[in-house]
Amino acid sequence: MKEKLKNVFFRIWYWYVSTVDKNAEVIFMNYGYSKDNHKIKLDKNDEKNRYSVQLYNLVATGVDIEEKDVLEVGCGRGGGLSYIYSYLLPSSATGIDLNKKAIEFCKKHYSNERIKFLQANAQDLSFKDNAFDIVINVESSHRYSQMDKFLDEVYRVLKPGGVFLFADFRHETELEKLNTQLKNSNFIFLKDEKITTNVLEALKLSTSEREHLIHKMVPKFLHGLGKNFAATEGTPTYNKFLTREFEYLFYVLMK
Repeated sequence: MKEKLKNVFFRIWYWYVSTVDKNAEVIFMNYGYSKDNHKIKLDKNDEKNRYSVQLYNLVATGVDIEEKDVLEVGCGRGGGLSYIYSYLLPSSATGIDLNKKAIEFCKKHYSNERIKFLQANAQDLSFKDNAFDIVINVESSHRYSQMDKFLDEVYRVLKPGGVFLFADFRHETELEKLNTQLKNSNFIFLKDEKITTNVLEALKLSTSEREHLIHKMVPKFLHGLGKNFAATEGTPTYNKFLTREFEYLFYVLMK
């Protein structure tokens, strides 16, 4: 029941952001990454999304993706795939998401001949076998009802020797299940890392900016929900990472 309520709230929040964000201020919805406050080089226009971008940078540079065909499953509002396309120079970039409004937003703001967005289900990918060199999935899989099916689909659409770059969080009671699912998926483990400390650092450093945006876009009576969704410092979600009730994980897996 709790999980169903969370999913309902997520869909409502997504709808709300899509409705009120007229100026495309919210293009990332992931928590972020920071290590000893080291800052990667970004254009001025990307600075406001620094910590979310840095999570994508960590994930996408798990292997060299220049001139590769890249698929992001769960692309959200497209900020991550746009960063990958602009900075890391893949041959092509395709993003899918189940949320119709998110895909409409992406098509309006990012699409060109080498980056495209489609509405699709992560657990039933509408691509041919061996279609992509790289599949990326960031902070999306915790909402999937059939993780095993998702992993089978990722394996299917990857070319032989292709790489799955995967980052997400799980409740401490779900870690063993996730690792079992990954080990049963036939992927070869190239990297397996807990990055909870780095996600917490990013959340702390980005709290002021996130709260400013919430106060700007959200009615006062929803500020608490908005801050908890964004995991700003001191909220229940932030504290779950702090106490390690939630762990954030990063994997590099090869077909």
